[in-house]
Amino acid sequence: ADQETIRYTGIEGIDEDGDWFFSREILGGGSGGRYYADGSDAIHVVPDSKNLPAEFVEGRFPVRIEKLGLAADSGGAGKYRGGLGYQKEIRVLADDAKFMSIADRSILSCWGLNGGKAGAPFKVTINPGADDEQVMDGLCDREPIDHGVLIRVETTGGGGWGDPLERDVSLVRLDVLQGKVSQQAAEDDYGVVFQAGSDVLEVDLEGTNALREALTKDRGTPKFFDRGPGFQLLAGTSEAEVDQI
Repeated sequence: ADQETIRYTGIEGIDEDGDWFFSREILGGGSGGRYYADGSDAIHVVPDSKNLPAEFVEGRFPVRIEKLGLAADSGGAGKYRGGLGYQKEIRVLADDAKFMSIADRSILSCWGLNGGKAGAPFKVTINPGADDEQVMDGLCDREPIDHGVLIRVETTGGGGWGDPLERDVSLVRLDVLQGKVSQQAAEDDYGVVFQAGSDVLEVDLEGTNALREALTKDRGTPKFFDRGPGFQLLAGTSEAEVDQI
């Protein structure tokens, strides 16, 4: 299934010594699910590139890395799930800083294939959860950032391959235990129900079978391509003629 190639972000400004700084980073994203296996998480397709260690960045630039991990639910649902993207949170510790981002797939998601769902698009959020929360464009340059602002970067998830309702329930359970898929997404996208009050997330097989049967009936034939909600914004239609095969 589909995946994005390159996306990178950067912060520039003047540090406490009065020197200009520019911290730029290429971030990986999830690769597409395959006909035989899940996609890989946080893949860097640019040769010799990788995410910058927090200690390296904090020792050279006026920022603090408050979180770096996989973005839950970013991989497209499928019999073989799309790989997950990064979630990185950066606290800016400089005055009058500027932020830039180059990422094409901030609207159009990485497509799901053969019944699989599209992955989550690239997203940058300023001060997530605060009253002044703001979502930035994926393509932006020299956007003003105040001292103390938190920047959350979530990179693209790969598209899923195959019908999510056919995914092995043990793999869905493992995804939830590992924090890759939320319990809500496990139920909504994969039709997997867990036993109420279970501390170890035991699967309710009877409930799962009933829910999957109901979801299959309500959904009808899945689309061969799932282009995600952003396709409507760009194309003016929810699907293309070739999506149903």
